Amino acid sequence: MQANNSMEDKLKAFERLLGIMEDLRAKCPWDKKQTFESLSYLTIEETYELTDAILEKNLDELKGEIGDLMLHMVFYSKLGSEVGAFDVADVLNTVCDKLVERHPHIYGDVVAETEEEVKANWEKIKIKKNKKSVLAGVPKSLPSMVKATRIQEKARGVGFDWDEKEQVFEKVQEEFKELHTEIDEGNQEKIEAEFGDVLFSMINYARFIGVDPESALEKTNKKFIQRFQYLEAGAKAEGKEIASMTLDEMNAYWEAAKKK
Repeated sequence: MQANNSMEDKLKAFERLLGIMEDLRAKCPWDKKQTFESLSYLTIEETYELTDAILEKNLDELKGEIGDLMLHMVFYSKLGSEVGAFDVADVLNTVCDKLVERHPHIYGDVVAETEEEVKANWEKIKIKKNKKSVLAGVPKSLPSMVKATRIQEKARGVGFDWDEKEQVFEKVQEEFKELHTEIDEGNQEKIEAEFGDVLFSMINYARFIGVDPESALEKTNKKFIQRFQYLEAGAKAEGKEIASMTLDEMNAYWEAAKKK
Protein backbone atom coordinates (compact mmCIF):
# COMPACT_ATOMS: atom_id res chain seq x y z
CA MET A 1 0.00 0.00 0.00
CA GLN A 2 1.38 3.38 -1.00
CA ALA A 3 0.62 6.59 0.86
CA ASN A 4 -0.94 9.09 -1.52
CA ASN A 5 -1.60 12.20 0.54
CA SER A 6 -1.20 15.39 -1.44
CA MET A 7 1.24 18.13 -0.48
CA GLU A 8 -1.75 20.13 0.72
CA ASP A 9 -2.82 17.25 2.98
CA LYS A 10 0.68 16.98 4.41
CA LEU A 11 0.87 20.70 5.14
CA LYS A 12 -2.55 20.60 6.80
CA ALA A 13 -1.47 17.69 9.00
CA PHE A 14 1.68 19.56 10.07
CA GLU A 15 -0.36 22.70 10.73
CA ARG A 16 -2.73 20.61 12.86
CA LEU A 17 0.20 19.33 14.93
CA LEU A 18 1.45 22.89 15.46
CA GLY A 19 -2.01 23.93 16.62
CA ILE A 20 -2.28 21.03 19.05
CA MET A 21 1.16 21.89 20.44
CA GLU A 22 -0.03 25.44 21.11
CA ASP A 23 -3.07 24.08 22.98
CA LEU A 24 -1.07 21.61 25.06
CA ARG A 25 1.54 24.14 26.07
CA ALA A 26 -1.16 26.59 27.13
CA LYS A 27 -3.63 24.25 28.82
CA CYS A 28 -2.07 20.91 29.86
CA PRO A 29 -0.39 20.88 33.32
CA TRP A 30 2.20 18.29 32.25
CA ASP A 31 3.10 19.96 28.95
CA LYS A 32 3.33 23.38 30.63
CA LYS A 33 6.04 22.06 32.99
CA GLN A 34 8.34 20.62 30.33
CA THR A 35 11.77 22.06 29.54
CA PHE A 36 14.52 21.28 27.01
CA GLU A 37 16.22 19.18 29.68
CA SER A 38 13.17 17.22 30.82
CA LEU A 39 12.21 16.37 27.24
CA SER A 40 15.70 15.24 26.21
CA TYR A 41 15.54 11.98 28.18
CA LEU A 42 12.13 11.17 26.73
CA THR A 43 13.42 11.90 23.22
CA ILE A 44 16.19 9.34 23.68
CA GLU A 45 13.62 6.77 24.81
CA GLU A 46 11.40 7.53 21.82
CA THR A 47 14.38 7.12 19.48
CA TYR A 48 15.06 3.64 20.84
CA GLU A 49 11.38 2.75 20.42
CA LEU A 50 11.64 3.91 16.81
CA THR A 51 14.66 1.65 16.34
CA ASP A 52 12.75 -1.30 17.84
CA ALA A 53 9.95 -0.81 15.32
CA ILE A 54 12.49 -0.73 12.48
CA LEU A 55 14.23 -3.91 13.66
CA GLU A 56 10.89 -5.68 14.03
CA LYS A 57 9.81 -4.45 10.56
CA ASN A 58 6.55 -3.22 12.10
CA LEU A 59 5.57 -0.39 9.77
CA ASP A 60 2.35 0.45 11.63
CA GLU A 61 4.33 0.81 14.87
CA LEU A 62 7.00 2.76 13.00
CA LYS A 63 4.41 5.28 11.83
CA GLY A 64 3.44 5.96 15.43
CA GLU A 65 7.03 6.25 16.63
CA ILE A 66 7.90 8.71 13.86
CA GLY A 67 4.93 10.77 14.98
CA ASP A 68 6.16 10.75 18.57
CA LEU A 69 9.56 12.04 17.50
CA MET A 70 8.01 14.71 15.28
CA LEU A 71 5.98 15.86 18.28
CA HIS A 72 9.20 16.22 20.26
CA MET A 73 10.81 18.30 17.50
CA VAL A 74 7.77 20.57 17.41
CA PHE A 75 7.86 20.77 21.22
CA TYR A 76 11.52 21.85 21.23
CA SER A 77 10.71 24.46 18.59
CA LYS A 78 7.87 25.79 20.72
CA LEU A 79 10.18 26.05 23.74
CA GLY A 80 12.70 27.89 21.59
CA SER A 81 10.06 30.40 20.47
CA GLU A 82 9.06 31.07 24.07
CA VAL A 83 12.56 32.28 24.93
CA GLY A 84 12.90 34.19 21.67
CA ALA A 85 15.67 31.96 20.30
CA PHE A 86 13.96 30.29 17.30
CA ASP A 87 10.66 28.85 16.15
CA VAL A 88 9.70 25.93 13.93
CA ALA A 89 10.11 28.02 10.76
CA ASP A 90 13.69 28.87 11.77
CA VAL A 91 14.39 25.20 12.47
CA LEU A 92 13.04 24.03 9.10
CA ASN A 93 14.75 26.80 7.13
CA THR A 94 18.04 26.04 8.86
CA VAL A 95 17.97 22.39 7.85
CA CYS A 96 16.81 23.28 4.32
CA ASP A 97 19.70 25.73 3.92
CA LYS A 98 22.11 23.08 5.20
CA LEU A 99 20.81 20.46 2.77
CA VAL A 100 21.10 22.81 -0.20
CA GLU A 101 24.64 23.82 0.83
CA ARG A 102 25.80 20.24 1.31
CA HIS A 103 24.32 18.92 -1.91
CA PRO A 104 26.15 21.04 -4.50
CA HIS A 105 25.79 18.13 -6.94
CA ILE A 106 22.03 18.78 -6.86
CA TYR A 107 21.82 22.55 -6.28
CA GLY A 108 25.17 23.58 -7.78
CA ASP A 109 27.68 22.60 -10.44
CA VAL A 110 29.64 19.95 -8.49
CA VAL A 111 29.71 16.43 -9.94
CA ALA A 112 29.17 13.49 -7.58
CA GLU A 113 28.01 10.25 -9.13
CA THR A 114 28.61 7.82 -6.27
CA GLU A 115 27.60 7.61 -2.63
CA GLU A 116 31.23 7.89 -1.56
CA GLU A 117 31.75 11.08 -3.56
CA VAL A 118 28.64 12.58 -1.94
CA LYS A 119 29.92 11.72 1.55
CA ALA A 120 33.37 13.12 0.78
CA ASN A 121 31.89 16.40 -0.47
CA TRP A 122 29.68 16.59 2.63
CA GLU A 123 32.63 16.28 5.01
CA LYS A 124 34.79 18.74 3.05
CA ILE A 125 32.03 21.36 3.15
CA LYS A 126 31.59 20.88 6.92
CA ILE A 127 35.33 21.25 7.58
CA LYS A 128 35.61 24.32 5.33
CA LYS A 129 32.68 26.03 7.04
CA ASN A 130 33.43 25.15 10.64
CA LYS A 131 37.24 24.97 10.40
CA LYS A 132 37.19 22.09 12.87
CA SER A 133 38.33 18.49 12.94
CA VAL A 134 36.35 16.17 10.69
CA LEU A 135 35.50 14.25 13.88
CA ALA A 136 34.18 17.29 15.73
CA GLY A 137 30.65 16.59 14.56
CA VAL A 138 30.44 13.22 16.32
CA PRO A 139 28.24 13.73 19.42
CA LYS A 140 30.07 12.93 22.65
CA SER A 141 26.97 11.34 24.19
CA LEU A 142 26.47 8.74 21.46
CA PRO A 143 26.59 5.09 22.58
CA SER A 144 30.12 3.84 22.03
CA MET A 145 29.27 1.39 19.25
CA VAL A 146 27.36 3.98 17.27
CA LYS A 147 30.09 6.55 17.95
CA ALA A 148 32.76 4.19 16.59
CA THR A 149 30.75 3.72 13.40
CA ARG A 150 30.34 7.47 12.91
CA ILE A 151 34.03 8.12 13.59
CA GLN A 152 35.01 5.59 10.94
CA GLU A 153 32.51 6.93 8.42
CA LYS A 154 33.75 10.48 8.87
CA ALA A 155 37.38 9.43 8.53
CA ARG A 156 36.49 7.58 5.34
CA GLY A 157 34.81 10.73 4.04
CA VAL A 158 38.22 12.41 3.76
CA GLY A 159 40.02 9.34 2.42
CA PHE A 160 41.42 7.85 5.65
CA ASP A 161 40.38 4.23 5.29
CA TRP A 162 41.38 0.76 4.13
CA ASP A 163 41.01 -0.18 0.48
CA GLU A 164 39.77 -3.77 0.79
CA LYS A 165 37.73 -5.68 3.37
CA GLU A 166 40.43 -8.38 3.48
CA GLN A 167 42.83 -5.81 4.94
CA VAL A 168 40.33 -4.99 7.65
CA PHE A 169 39.80 -8.67 8.48
CA GLU A 170 43.56 -9.09 8.84
CA LYS A 171 43.49 -6.16 11.27
CA VAL A 172 40.73 -7.88 13.26
CA GLN A 173 42.87 -11.03 13.53
CA GLU A 174 45.90 -8.95 14.53
CA GLU A 175 43.92 -7.25 17.30
CA PHE A 176 42.68 -10.61 18.60
CA LYS A 177 46.26 -11.87 18.84
CA GLU A 178 47.29 -8.76 20.75
CA LEU A 179 44.35 -9.26 23.11
CA HIS A 180 45.34 -12.87 23.78
CA THR A 181 48.92 -11.77 24.45
CA GLU A 182 47.78 -9.28 27.10
CA ILE A 183 45.43 -11.86 28.64
CA ASP A 184 48.40 -14.18 29.07
CA GLU A 185 50.36 -11.31 30.62
CA GLY A 186 47.50 -10.59 33.03
CA ASN A 187 47.63 -6.78 32.83
CA GLN A 188 43.96 -5.79 33.20
CA GLU A 189 44.43 -2.24 31.94
CA LYS A 190 46.11 -3.44 28.75
CA ILE A 191 43.53 -6.22 28.37
CA GLU A 192 40.76 -3.60 28.41
CA ALA A 193 42.62 -1.45 25.87
CA GLU A 194 43.16 -4.37 23.50
CA PHE A 195 39.55 -5.51 23.92
CA GLY A 196 38.47 -2.03 22.85
CA ASP A 197 40.73 -2.29 19.80
CA VAL A 198 39.11 -5.62 18.90
CA LEU A 199 35.63 -4.12 19.10
CA PHE A 200 36.68 -1.07 17.07
CA SER A 201 38.20 -3.25 14.35
CA MET A 202 35.13 -5.51 14.29
CA ILE A 203 32.87 -2.47 13.85
CA ASN A 204 35.16 -1.33 11.04
CA TYR A 205 34.91 -4.74 9.37
CA ALA A 206 31.11 -4.66 9.73
CA ARG A 207 31.10 -1.42 7.76
CA PHE A 208 33.09 -3.03 4.96
CA ILE A 209 30.74 -6.01 4.65
CA GLY A 210 27.57 -3.90 4.80
CA VAL A 211 26.46 -4.80 8.33
CA ASP A 212 25.11 -2.36 10.91
CA PRO A 213 26.82 -3.62 14.10
CA GLU A 214 24.22 -2.09 16.42
CA SER A 215 21.37 -3.72 14.49
CA ALA A 216 23.21 -7.05 14.23
CA LEU A 217 23.90 -7.16 17.97
CA GLU A 218 20.32 -6.22 18.83
CA LYS A 219 19.01 -9.02 16.60
CA THR A 220 21.30 -11.44 18.44
CA ASN A 221 20.03 -10.07 21.76
CA LYS A 222 16.44 -10.72 20.68
CA LYS A 223 17.36 -14.20 19.47
CA PHE A 224 19.02 -15.04 22.78
CA ILE A 225 16.00 -13.77 24.72
CA GLN A 226 13.61 -15.90 22.65
CA ARG A 227 15.69 -19.03 23.10
CA PHE A 228 16.27 -18.46 26.80
CA GLN A 229 12.56 -17.90 27.38
CA TYR A 230 11.86 -21.16 25.52
CA LEU A 231 14.26 -22.85 27.94
CA GLU A 232 12.47 -21.25 30.90
CA ALA A 233 9.05 -22.32 29.64
CA GLY A 234 10.25 -25.88 29.00
CA ALA A 235 11.76 -26.17 32.46
CA LYS A 236 8.61 -24.81 34.06
CA ALA A 237 6.43 -27.28 32.13
CA GLU A 238 8.48 -30.13 33.64
CA GLY A 239 8.37 -28.60 37.11
CA LYS A 240 12.08 -27.87 37.15
CA GLU A 241 14.07 -24.88 38.37
CA ILE A 242 16.66 -23.68 35.86
CA ALA A 243 19.20 -23.10 38.62
CA SER A 244 19.06 -26.80 39.54
CA MET A 245 19.33 -28.13 35.97
CA THR A 246 22.58 -29.39 34.50
CA LEU A 247 24.16 -27.62 31.55
CA ASP A 248 23.35 -30.64 29.34
CA GLU A 249 19.68 -30.44 30.31
CA MET A 250 19.55 -26.73 29.55
CA ASN A 251 21.43 -27.21 26.29
CA ALA A 252 18.83 -29.74 25.12
CA TYR A 253 16.14 -27.04 25.36
CA TRP A 254 18.48 -24.53 23.75
CA GLU A 255 19.04 -26.74 20.72
CA ALA A 256 15.30 -27.35 20.47
CA ALA A 257 14.73 -23.60 20.50
CA LYS A 258 17.25 -23.16 17.66
CA LYS A 259 15.40 -25.75 15.56
CA LYS A 260 12.13 -23.93 16.14
